[in-house]
Formats: sequence, C-alpha cells, structure tokens
Amino acid sequence: MASEMQRYDTNEDDEEMGMDVKEEDDEDEDDEEKNAAMHAIAGFDGVHGSSSSSRFQHHQQYQEQPTPGGSRRCRPLEEKERTKLRERQRRAITAKILAGLRRHGNYNLRVRADINDVISALAREAGWVVLPDGTTFPSRSQPQGTGSAGGTPTTMVTSSSSHIPTQHIPPGSLKGVPSGFQNTDDQSACQMKSVLVPTSSPYDSSSTARSQTSAMVADGLDTQNDPFLVGSADSIDKQVKWVVDIHTKLQERDFAGTPYIPVYVMLPLGVINMKSELVDADGLVKQLRVLKSINVDGVMVDCWWGIVEANAPQDYNWNGYKRLFQVVREHKLKIKVVMSFHECGGNIGDDVCIPLPHWVSEIGRSNPDIYFTDRAGRRNPECLSWGIDKERVLRGRTAVEVYFDYMRSFRVEFDEFFEDGIISMVEVGLGPCGELRYPSNPVKHGWRYPGVGEFQCYDQYLLKKLRKAAEARGHSFWARGPDNAGSYNSRPQETGFFCDGGDYDGYYGRFFLNWYSQVLIDHADRVLSLAKLAFDGTCIAAKLSGIHWWYKTASHAAELTAGFYNPSNRDGYVVIAAMLKKHGAALNFKCAEMRMLEEPVDFCDALGDPEGLAWQVLNAAWDVSLPVCSENALLCHDRGGYNCLLEKAKPLNDPDGKHIFAFTYLRLSPLLMDGQNYMEFERFVKRMHGEAVLEFPS
Repeated sequence: MASEMQRYDTNEDDEEMGMDVKEEDDEDEDDEEKNAAMHAIAGFDGVHGSSSSSRFQHHQQYQEQPTPGGSRRCRPLEEKERTKLRERQRRAITAKILAGLRRHGNYNLRVRADINDVISALAREAGWVVLPDGTTFPSRSQPQGTGSAGGTPTTMVTSSSSHIPTQHIPPGSLKGVPSGFQNTDDQSACQMKSVLVPTSSPYDSSSTARSQTSAMVADGLDTQNDPFLVGSADSIDKQVKWVVDIHTKLQERDFAGTPYIPVYVMLPLGVINMKSELVDADGLVKQLRVLKSINVDGVMVDCWWGIVEANAPQDYNWNGYKRLFQVVREHKLKIKVVMSFHECGGNIGDDVCIPLPHWVSEIGRSNPDIYFTDRAGRRNPECLSWGIDKERVLRGRTAVEVYFDYMRSFRVEFDEFFEDGIISMVEVGLGPCGELRYPSNPVKHGWRYPGVGEFQCYDQYLLKKLRKAAEARGHSFWARGPDNAGSYNSRPQETGFFCDGGDYDGYYGRFFLNWYSQVLIDHADRVLSLAKLAFDGTCIAAKLSGIHWWYKTASHAAELTAGFYNPSNRDGYVVIAAMLKKHGAALNFKCAEMRMLEEPVDFCDALGDPEGLAWQVLNAAWDVSLPVCSENALLCHDRGGYNCLLEKAKPLNDPDGKHIFAFTYLRLSPLLMDGQNYMEFERFVKRMHGEAVLEFPS
C-alpha cells in the first residue's frame, strides 16, 4: 500500500510539475516584459543625466540580492500559488469567450488572442475602423491627425446616431452572439453576457442607474485579482463605465430616411367604464393633444364585449365608445379597434376588472363546460372554450354567431368612422388577452414563470372532438389528454411527455398535438372569415403572443400547451401565417422588444430565446407577404428599450427591406407624459417615421 501511495504521490507531483512549467514559462514572459520596461525606464532617466546601465545593474542587484541563507530572494510560495490559481481562472473564462466567438460568430481569432483582439473584432463587425495602433473611428468618418505631443492619436467624436448596431440581426446572420446554446459552456457564456450588459438602460444617466451598472459589472469581475482591473475604486468605476459606453455607442443607429411606420398609442383599459361611459374626458383631451403635437398617428382602444353586451343577448350599448371616437376624430387621429371577447383582470398589466357579459356568466354557472378546463377540472372564465364555436349553448346561438353579431353591430353603429377612414384597423380577439392561444398559463391557477403550463382541452365539448378524431384515426384509446405532462410549474425534463425523447414525439404524442393545434387554427379560421365579412374593405388583424421560454429545448413545451405545435423538428407558425394570409389579415406579434442580452440570468435557466422565436414568427409571416404589426410586451420609457423596438421594426441588413406595418405603444399614462420620458418617446416616434433627430442628453 505504501508503495502504491508513493507512486500516486509521484504521479501527482509530475502533473503539478507540468502545470508549473506552463506557469513558469508565462512568468518568464512577464519577467521579460518587466526587464524591457526597466530598460525603457533606464533610458528615459538617462535623459536627465543618470546612467541607464548603472540603473539597470542596480535593478538586477535588487532583484537577485541573496538572503542570509545564501538563496535567491523570491515571493512567498502561498502568494505564487494564489497567482497561479487566479491566472488559471482568468484563462478559463477567456478561453470560453473566445471559443464561443469562434464557434458561433465565425471570428478569425488567433489561439492566444487577448481582450484587445476581441474588442477590435466586435468593433469591426459593428462597422467601425480599427487601425493597428488602436485608433478607432466610425467607417463613415475619417480619423483626425495625431497630436504633436507624444504622438498620441486622437479619435474622432461623432453623433451617437451614426453608430451601427450589432445585436438585432436575425440569428442566422448574427456574428458574435449565438442564437442558441447547446451545452453547459454556452449557458455559462450567456450568463457572462448578462454580467457585462446591464439590465437597466445604458442611456439612463441617473446616479442610481450608474451605480447599479457599476455594481452589476463589478460583481462579475474580480476587482482585486483580475489583471485588467487594477487600481483604486475610482479607476475601476471608470473602466466599468468605459465598457458600458462601448455597448451604448455600438447599439445606436441612425434611422433617418428609413421607411415610415405609423405609431399608435394604446388607451388605458378603463377609459370606458362598466356603464359604457367615457371616463375623464377632459384629461383624455389633454393627453390626445400632446400625442398629436408629436405626430403620433392614432390610438388603439379595446371594445369590451363585457361592457357593450353586458346585460342581455344582442342588447348593445355603444354610447361611451361613440363619445370616445368623436373626441379622437376631433384631434385628427386614427383608431385601431380591438374586438375584445375576453375578460380583463388577473393578468399582468390589468388595472381594471371587466368580466364576460353577465348573461354569459349565468350560463356558465349551470354549464361550466363553456369555459376552458384543465386536467384537474379547474375552469377558466377568461374566455369561452373553442369547443362551443358550433354548439348552440348561448341562448340559442353558437359562440361564433355571438361574435359575428357583435362585430356586425359595431360596423353598423360606427359606419361614418369607417367611411371617413378614421378606423384604420380592426383586431379580432381570438383567445385569452385577445391573443390566439390556449389559456395554458393562468396565474389564477398558480402558474408561475417558467412553468410549462397545462393543456386546456378537458371540457366536455373539446373532449368530444378529441374522441371523434381518435376514432377516425382508428385508435379510440387515444381519446385522452397526456397523463405524464406534469403540472403548471413543471419543467420539461421533469415530465415524461416533454423531456428529450419524450412521448410528445411518439405516435400518440404527434396525434394529440396535431389535433390540439388544429383546434386553435380552426377557431381562428372561423372567426376571421366572419370578421372579414363584417368589416369588408377594412384591414383586420390577429394577435399572436411570444411563448419564448423553453424554446431551446427539443419539445418547446410551453408553446405546445399554448397550442403552437412548434417542436424543434416542425415549424408551427407557417400554418398560422398561411391561415391569416387566406383572410388577408395582418399579424400583430407581441414579443418585440425582448432580448437575450438584456434579460436576467435566470432567463438562461428557462432556456428561452425570444430573439429566435421572434425571427421565426416574422419570417413565417414575411415569407407569405403578410403585414406584421407589433407592440411592446413590457413597459418601456428608456432609449435602450426604444432602440430595441426600432431594430425589430426595421431590420438593418434585410436584403428585401422588410419592416413592420405599424407599431402600437403600450400604453398611454401620466408617466409617459413626464419630462424625460416624454422627450424619449417623441424621439422614438420621429425615428419610427424615418425622420432625423437632434441629440440631447439622455
């Protein structure tokens, strides 16, 4: 045993010796650099009358002064070991960054590339010119001459609007930022990006934002041991700000001369109360006047089914909306109308409660199967189940007939606004939140991000449809929902259905998911065909939400429960785009401003990719020449968020010059009209319109 232990120790010592040789080589290189520096210092002192050779010899004597024991002076062993450990950690991080850039960005970086090589490559990709001596300037500018003193080059200062972005190009063509991560190292790289790019806008000049930015970057770096961050706290803060300034300048872009995109502002949810009365008309007039002064094109307003047809079937009260539309017309603004067949309240951003009509709720108490139902039998009264689209359970009418009567009544009541072109578009609500999807992630039932959600097909009407589909396929035992799909807050790998190689890709899984998604498409097909009939001559639209979490998994579990049959081996949005194209409907996609680089680190834990999802949906729509509208999913008042929205609206390198059809800002509020927020929004509107903007301190 002793001999074996001795051999083990000998091997271990040999391995350490090999590692030490590598470190000693690097230390020798460092010593050579220090000696060269000493030569330079000695030569410089010689100008002032000192002997350079004597000073260098004195330095050598100091370095090699023997100790009383006759040995050469050296640093303590513990300090050397700590230095080696820090160096290994730093090199490991650098190696991952460089490997990611080579693998995903096609950067031609040498094996021993340093941080200067990385910054130079990123700057050149962004359209800058980097000279061998480090002088950097925008490609459209020319470098100024070097100063006479010391020959120090001076970089040209240009307007920030001339900078070219690097972050909003389709994943397939984006260099330096991968669209998807395939392994643990890639996820670590994503976390590193979250460290270097702050969540708060880099344009926020407040002291709070600056301190948060400095803390966020400093937390990800070893300020005491990292060789790139040395010096006092002030010098470190300057280095941090320098990194943030680079990010800020690289992402700014000049949109002057780009296509004109109309901008609408969504009115408050409670602008019409439950009595169908206009709320605070005077305050609304003031806000509309401000919007008109900055050339906003129009407003968007929800026409709530629960308000207009609240008391009895086909008893419509449009009084409040008539007054509202008159006020908007007086300010010469356009109107985008939403036929809202869902309830308001209980979702993110809902500040009022507008339930479904009372008479519908009465029917639901006696027949709860008119609502979507999960596996545990919990009902969701947010909207009606698509299983009753053709069932006469609503006082002798089907759900589709109820929707058509409502839309036809609106078209008749507001005929003059249609004829005058005041109403420019009608968006038709097709599910929860007005979006085309199943209510698979209801907060009221305990769902929390990033749970996969649950299938919503357990009301008696959808189960009957499933039974018929299974019998037609010849497998009646398939007339059931998956029994191993987990619960609302499960993760894909915790379930037998969504995990890699799970049942979702088996014979039964493919049958069920195809049926489940087809119910969604058939519902939209029926309702939009009637909307096209009711609003003939007016553009109609449907809203699609971005279910982006678990997008990087094979199953795309969260999308599957929402009704989008879009696993990694199938494109589930092409069929939706084709259906919309058939009815001449526009697509309103709600996932526009989300970016991986500006999301928290737990975004990587959910394996989400809003950027990749957005481009998949946009390309599916643009491939069939479908008009695409968008709106911000999150509240936005800062320049960084606006820049992201602009990049999505007007892709930089699209060879066909594709861009969105219209943009809707969420939403009108006193906060939007406040000081700096108002100035940033005015600037955003001008850039959406393709106008030149004057720079002002942000």
